[in-house]
Amino acid sequence: MQQEIANFTLQNPTKIVFGKDQIKNLSTLIPQGKKVLITYGGGSIQRFGTLDRVREAISGYDFGEFGGIEANPTFETCMRAVELIKKEQYDFVLAVGGGSVIDGSKFIVAAAEFEGDPINIFGKGIGTGEPVKSALPLGTVLTLPATASEMNSGAVITFKEKKAKVSFGSFYVFPTFSILEPELTYTLPKKQLANGVTDSFVHIIEQYLTYPVGAMVQDGFAESLMKTLIKIGPDVVKEDLHDYTIRANFMWTATLALNGILRNGVPGDWSTHALGHELTVLNHTDHAQTLSAILPAVMLVRKEQKFDKLVQYAENVWSITDGTDEEKVDAAILKTVAFLKSISMPVTLKDINVSSSDIDFLIDQLEKHGNTALSERGDQTLEVSRAIYEKALELEF
Repeated sequence: MQQEIANFTLQNPTKIVFGKDQIKNLSTLIPQGKKVLITYGGGSIQRFGTLDRVREAISGYDFGEFGGIEANPTFETCMRAVELIKKEQYDFVLAVGGGSVIDGSKFIVAAAEFEGDPINIFGKGIGTGEPVKSALPLGTVLTLPATASEMNSGAVITFKEKKAKVSFGSFYVFPTFSILEPELTYTLPKKQLANGVTDSFVHIIEQYLTYPVGAMVQDGFAESLMKTLIKIGPDVVKEDLHDYTIRANFMWTATLALNGILRNGVPGDWSTHALGHELTVLNHTDHAQTLSAILPAVMLVRKEQKFDKLVQYAENVWSITDGTDEEKVDAAILKTVAFLKSISMPVTLKDINVSSSDIDFLIDQLEKHGNTALSERGDQTLEVSRAIYEKALELEF
């Protein structure tokens, strides 16, 4: 049976303010009279002057600050911000940081208006999975391109006690605006830049590497974005190469990778993310590094199910036209590995200090969180996920 593009509805309300020296426009973006809580992570935005620029731009507002949101934002930390909002009656949140700060802030603005225990915003064995019905308005200043959280309605939160990373989504947590200044990436170290390139690349892959549905626009857009990252990735990770054009293309590609444009009307996989989340819980490996360590194994173990799109990926992204379809696919997988290695990313589980004795824990975690029927077809059972973990452990590149 011929697969077709599915029906979809697309609405993205986030205003993007892109380019040089845009932080100064904050006072035109935040409604007058709002009491603003600035949320951020560690000290980098203080060391590099970004926080001072934000303070100056909103000097006419009543504002306060909440720092310390982790690289994998925790429920516990975010709830302290919720308590502060309620106590001090803040009515606007401005997240200054990367995807983790923005994700945490999305939960904060939802939890601040949630009736009942905010843990019930989450499903997957954490809470009851109740819908978010309202949220405080949220604006963002993006400092690390990676997750596209600055232009989407999803977030991932970590629960330390429950040893879980769980996502939630709601139209109400779309940022009202996001400022994207490519020059803010000039302060980032190589590791964070490489993580950003990789996270963006895998976001695209998860929405593309499924099965054909005749979505020429979505596929063509995804292929163009992947080719862009492949072309600029090695230069993006050069800390001392402050090329505005390269960084601007990186920042915009990362946003487009997961702002909803690519996923509408087409199937999505997201198994690499599900397996990767459990690796972060296991040993606190950076999110993007869990993705790169799993992706080659997903391609190999799921080659038969994804074969048609793997051939398309080989031909249209890597320009591999010689040989049989099987040879094209194998070559494309090796090209993908070479690309990830070129930006110093791990490509096996051994690279991120996972051993065979960890796999039972990982599978137990997948089952606990309801991830027993993953992938675009829902046919990635726990046995298949185990095979992927095992393949990622035994690979040698």
